[in-house]
Amino acid sequence: MLRRFPNSLVTLDLKDQRPAIAKPVCELITRLNRVSTVYVGSDSNEQVVEFRSICPELRTSGTSDPSWSKNVDDGKQRGALRKRKRNTETMQTIETEDFHTAGEPYRIVTSGTPVPEGTTVLDRRDWAEHHLDNVRAFLVNEPRGHGDMYGCFITPPDAPDALGTGAFGMVFFHKDGFSTACGHGTIAGTTWALNVGLIPPTVPVTRSLVDVPSGRLRVEADVAIDESTGSVNVGEVRFENVPSFVSATALRVHAAGRDITVDVSYGGAFYASADVAQLGVDITPDNLALLIDVGRAIKWAINEQQACRHPVDPRLSGCYGTIWYQALGERTDGSLHQRNVTIFADGEVDRSPCGSGSSARLALLDHHGTLRRGQHLHHESVIGSTFTGQVLGDGPAVGHFATVRTVIGGRAHRTGYHRFVLDPADAVGLGFQLR
Repeated sequence: MLRRFPNSLVTLDLKDQRPAIAKPVCELITRLNRVSTVYVGSDSNEQVVEFRSICPELRTSGTSDPSWSKNVDDGKQRGALRKRKRNTETMQTIETEDFHTAGEPYRIVTSGTPVPEGTTVLDRRDWAEHHLDNVRAFLVNEPRGHGDMYGCFITPPDAPDALGTGAFGMVFFHKDGFSTACGHGTIAGTTWALNVGLIPPTVPVTRSLVDVPSGRLRVEADVAIDESTGSVNVGEVRFENVPSFVSATALRVHAAGRDITVDVSYGGAFYASADVAQLGVDITPDNLALLIDVGRAIKWAINEQQACRHPVDPRLSGCYGTIWYQALGERTDGSLHQRNVTIFADGEVDRSPCGSGSSARLALLDHHGTLRRGQHLHHESVIGSTFTGQVLGDGPAVGHFATVRTVIGGRAHRTGYHRFVLDPADAVGLGFQLR
């Protein structure tokens, strides 16, 4: 694998039952001049200590300030998914670690693809759109994915700023392209980074910075370390989103033969929010067909409107989706309870309560006085999973918009490890979408 993909960032996740592997692996990595592009993670402290003692320059679990390789061959993307001999051992392999956050899938690419190029993660998103779109399609299309699949490419962080230095970056993707924000992905990506040591874990709370296309995010996670095994157990992850704001209220939209009133707000992406009572239904899986049909139509109806134009960077413009919400009053713990379903991209359904969408909702709830400062939002998804949210206070102006600072919390869980190949005899090729 190291020989076949000389320019890719590779993560080696080692198991405790293989204690004798450190010396030969370190020798191979050094011989191939791959020290700067290989990261070694393990649940075993013994493994990590052994790797560090043999090869101190190698990035391992707990290593701070990772040095990311920037020497990426301009032509390497042409090798992605190149058709080779039918023997799967000679095919190019793309490896991922998969998670779900509150039910929403997240596929993290760990090896087999070039690192997206650019100065910022937003620039790297632009590069990925032109050079990695075939890889995106390969990983999210059926039969390897599905119409609501989500994932990311791991990248180096942006340059240090007043907040500090980011641990890493993420370029998000889904079946229709590349997004500017993804809260559930931020939670899953932070969980992954703590598990593999890209973010050095501290107990009981780890704080770090993560870069995404919409900006730099403060993240913190509840962490425990098993003293007997050294494994890192990550609980709730919370992230302070980019400043959120309201761009329009009470817009009348004609969509799918209906007149719907929406508010528009930004939480790393623009969303239209609509009370589901206008459809005369509740937010349940049984009503998804209607929610998708009208939600998709709303998104496209306002996508080019002024309310969805970012005042600073046009690459952040456009309506990402429609959030149907259902007000359920206050809970006994004093939190505000709402149920929602986000119809994003071109008719995709978020199984989670939508992280960036939750920030957009918080901006609106604060604007309308529905949520008190300091009060928590208990945000429930269409499948019953939850995020928590809160307005922390006023944020810095973005263009002419006043903003609020928001924090979103949730949990992610690993679902599997995958090695994907493309058989040159496979007529399906990069896959397909039925919806």
